[in-house]
Amino acid sequence: MESITVFQIVIVVICYILIRFLLNKNGLPINWPVFGMLPDSLFHLHRFHDRLVDVLNGSGHTFSYKGPLFSNITLLLTSDPTNVHYIMSSNFSNFPKGLEFSKIFDILGDGIFNSDSHSWKYQRKLAHSLINHRRFHNFLLKTSRELVEEGVLGVLDHVAENRAEIDLQDLFQRFTFDITCKLVTGYNPKCLSVEFPEIEFSKAMDEAEEAIFYRHIKPGYLWKMERWFDIGQERKLRKAWTILDDVSTQYISRKREQLMNEKDQEEDEEEGVDLLTSYMSSEEAKLDDKFLRDTIINFLLAGRDTTSSALTWFFWLISNNPQAQDKILEELKSIQPFNVSGERWRVFDPKDVNKLVYMHGALCETLRLYPPVPFQHKAPVIEDVLPSGHRVNSDMKILFSLYTMGRMESIWGKDCLEFKPERWITSGGKIKHEPSYKFLAFNAGPRTCLGKEIAFTQMKTVAASIIHNYNLKLVQGCFVTPASDSIILHAKHGFKVNITKRWP
Repeated sequence: MESITVFQIVIVVICYILIRFLLNKNGLPINWPVFGMLPDSLFHLHRFHDRLVDVLNGSGHTFSYKGPLFSNITLLLTSDPTNVHYIMSSNFSNFPKGLEFSKIFDILGDGIFNSDSHSWKYQRKLAHSLINHRRFHNFLLKTSRELVEEGVLGVLDHVAENRAEIDLQDLFQRFTFDITCKLVTGYNPKCLSVEFPEIEFSKAMDEAEEAIFYRHIKPGYLWKMERWFDIGQERKLRKAWTILDDVSTQYISRKREQLMNEKDQEEDEEEGVDLLTSYMSSEEAKLDDKFLRDTIINFLLAGRDTTSSALTWFFWLISNNPQAQDKILEELKSIQPFNVSGERWRVFDPKDVNKLVYMHGALCETLRLYPPVPFQHKAPVIEDVLPSGHRVNSDMKILFSLYTMGRMESIWGKDCLEFKPERWITSGGKIKHEPSYKFLAFNAGPRTCLGKEIAFTQMKTVAASIIHNYNLKLVQGCFVTPASDSIILHAKHGFKVNITKRWP
C-alpha cells in the first residue's frame, strides 16, 4: 500500500510539472513551490545573459524574480531605460552602492567602487584631478605606444613568423594587465611576452571575479557558509585576496623607496608619472597603505578586464564583418599614407587614432552589443516606485542588464542585433553621442566612468595597429560565445585566430 501511495505522489508531481510547462505560453520563468524560479536559472545558467534577454524582452523589460523558499532572494530585473535613468541619475541619492554591494565586493575594500557618500565624493574628486592632470596624460600616451609596440605587435609578429595560432582574448588580457599595472603603479609585470608566463597576480584577479559572480546568484547564507568552512568559491577568493594584498604591498613599498631615492630629482613633465606616484605625492592627501591598496585593486580590476573584454569582442565582430574592417583600413590612410617598405610594422600614435570616427563607432557598437560589465545591481535606501510602476524596497536587489539593453528594439531599432558602426556617426560625419541611460557601458549619472577616455585611447591604439599590420582568421572549430561564470563578459572558449602579416 505504501509503494502505491509513493507511486501516486510521483505521478501527481509529474503531471503538475507538465501542466505548468504546457500552460507557460510566454516562456518566462515558472515560480515553483519551494524552489521558486531556481530551476529555470540552473537550466539556463550556461546562457545566463541570453536568458535575461528572453525574460526581459518577454516581460515588458522589467521582471520580478523569486528565489527558493527561505533563500531571501528577491530580484527586480530591468532593462527599461527610464528605470536606469531614475536609479543612476534623477534619484541617485536613494540608490547608493550600499552595504549589500560592499559585502559582495568586499575584496575591493573601501575603494572608489565600493564607497558611498563623503568617502566616494572625496575619492572621485581626487581621482578625477590626478587622471586629468597633464603628467598622467603624457604618461598614458607614452605607455600606450610603448606597450603596443613591445608587447602586442612583438608577440603577434612572433606568432605570424611561426605560423602558430593564438588566443586573442588571452593576449588582450595580458596586455591590459601589463598596461594597467604600468599606468597605476609604474611597474610592468611583463605578462605579455612570447613565453606567455603565468602571472600569479593576474590569475588571482580571475579567481576573485568568478567568486564574486557566484555571490550574485547564491543565497547570502550559502556563500557566507562556504566562507566560514573555507570551501568552494570562497576558498578560491580567500587565496586570491591574499595574493592581491601581498602584491599590492610590494608595489607600495617599491614606490615609497623609489620616491625617497628620487626626492631631490627634478620631475620630467613630458615623461609623465603613474597614478600611484601622483597619489603618494599629493599634497592635499596623506594616504595610508590601506587606502593605497584599495585604490590599486579597484583601478586594476576596472582597467584590466573591461578593456580586454571590449577588444576581444571588437575583433570577433570585425572578423565577421569584413566590410567594417575595410572601412577602418581606409580611415587609417587618412592619418598618413601607407608606406611600408622597410618597416617591420607600424604603430599608430594615440593622439592620431583618437581622431578616427568610424573606428570610434565600431568600438561603441561593440560595447553596445557586448558590454564588458553585462549587469549591475542596486538597492534603494528607502521604499520607492520606479517609473515602470514597480515598487522596490531595501530588501530587494534591482539588477539591470546592459547586455539586454543593447538588444532592445525600443532603444536601437529593428536592426538592434546587427553590428552597424554607422549608427554612431551623424549625417555630417561626426561622432554621435547617445544618452548614458541608453548606452551604459561607461555607467551613468554621477558615477560615470572616470577612465572612459583612457579606455578609448588604449583600444584605438591596439585596434589600429593590429588591423593595419595583420590579417586575422578564426581558427576552424573555435566557437565564440559569452561565458556565464564571471562579472566580466569573457568569451567562454577564448577567441583563437591564425595570424598573417598584411604586408610582405
